[in-house]
Amino acid sequence: KSGRGKLVIRQLSEPSSVRVIRQKLDLTQSAFAGLMGVSVRTVQDWEQGRREPSGTAKSLLRIAEQYPEAFLQVA
Repeated sequence: KSGRGKLVIRQLSEPSSVRVIRQKLDLTQSAFAGLMGVSVRTVQDWEQGRREPSGTAKSLLRIAEQYPEAFLQVA
C-alpha cells in the first residue's frame, strides 16, 4: 500500500507555565484568554495554580509556545 507511513506516537512534553507563555507573547490576561477561547478567570486560575489546563488547552499552549507567530495569526 503505497503512500502509507507508519503512525508515529510520541510523548508530548509539558508546555511552560501559562504565565511564561503569555508574557513571552506580550499579551494581557484578557487578550490571551480571548485567543485561547477561555475566560479571563480561567487564565487567572491557571496562572495561580488553582486549575490545570485541559488536554485541548495544553495543545494550544504548546502551539503558542513553539509557534507563536502561527498562534497569533490564527486569532
